[in-house]
Amino acid sequence: MSHPPVTLPRLTALARQATPRLLEGVVAPLAVFYLAMTVLGFKWALAATVAWVYLGVAWRLIRRVRVPATMFLAAFAITVRALVAFWTGTWMWFFIQPEMGTICISIAFLASVRLNRPLVQKLTLDYIHLPSAVLKHERVRRFFARITLLWAFVLLMNSTLSIVLAVYESLAGTLGAFMLLRTSAVAVISGVAIVFSILAFKRVLRRLHVAHA
Repeated sequence: MSHPPVTLPRLTALARQATPRLLEGVVAPLAVFYLAMTVLGFKWALAATVAWVYLGVAWRLIRRVRVPATMFLAAFAITVRALVAFWTGTWMWFFIQPEMGTICISIAFLASVRLNRPLVQKLTLDYIHLPSAVLKHERVRRFFARITLLWAFVLLMNSTLSIVLAVYESLAGTLGAFMLLRTSAVAVISGVAIVFSILAFKRVLRRLHVAHA
């Protein structure tokens, strides 16, 4: 008895889906904050960044487009970040707060492996349909456990690096250097991990079909 065929989306298709969300949710808020900080100052930069996120929500509501629950959470989170940063009077806390949340997520990834419920598997099933026969295979289960561990350490590494850079560059007073270094480092680390994860996943599926045949 053979496993049902598994079709993976093309990398170009995944990139087309992810790019608009990445630009709107990550790149644009950073650009708005930096430009407003340079032209108007720190407090106005906070207000402009919060306004950008709420504008995205309002635009979808006006067009009667479904607003993802994650977008409401993002609006709430950035409001809290802005209030804390406004109260402390330094941009360092605006960038450190989400990193603390990322550290908690990395811990959840580690815990999910311990509980034999790797989170990467759950996230993968949101985008790719895998037959139950494939999911129950020992090789596939080991793969998801190892990849979940990988991403737990990737998230932890990104967060630790971001916090260290934020503290160092805040003392030096160079926001531009922090944003450039942090964005570049996180992009490289995450990009390598994404490519490795996809290639490893395809390799496991190929071996699974060969072994079963």
